[in-house]
Amino acid sequence: MSRKRFTPEQIITKLREAEVALSQGMTVGQISRQVEVSKQTNCVIG
Repeated sequence: MSRKRFTPEQIITKLREAEVALSQGMTVGQISRQVEVSKQTNCVIG
């Protein structure tokens, strides 16, 4: 299975989306599904 690479701009956008969603009370699991990142990556969010 190949790995999907994100551009720096895409990463910044996803982190901003995650920050807004987290402030609205969403769980890290919900946010990781919303911004389409793996469970391994969500440790950066939470």
